[in-house]
Amino acid sequence: MMLAYKNRFHGYNSLRYVYKHGHVVRSKYVTLKYSHNPRRTTPRVSVVVSKKVLKSAVGRNRIRRRMYEQIRLLLPFCPPQRDIVCIVVAAEVKTMTTEQLNTMVLTLFKEAHLYTEA
Repeated sequence: MMLAYKNRFHGYNSLRYVYKHGHVVRSKYVTLKYSHNPRRTTPRVSVVVSKKVLKSAVGRNRIRRRMYEQIRLLLPFCPPQRDIVCIVVAAEVKTMTTEQLNTMVLTLFKEAHLYTEA
């Protein structure tokens, strides 16, 4: 299932703002950049996978879909007015088990204080 339209970035300029002014949390496989956005009522998320990480478009899209699915499950616990960019820095994300991927994304979100348990 895809991320809702209201939870996605539209246009490159909003991404640029997060790149320039965002806070950073890093893991071995993913870098998470996030910033506060008072003009939003819901969190926005983007997953970036560079050609340097994986040459194959099919593989990059698979990584993106897997990441979006894990993030979609965490969004109800995410505070509003946040812009989040997940930059995948290692191709190993493609072959991780779902449990490993879930744990990694959850850990990053908790480190960034983007996960609040209800």
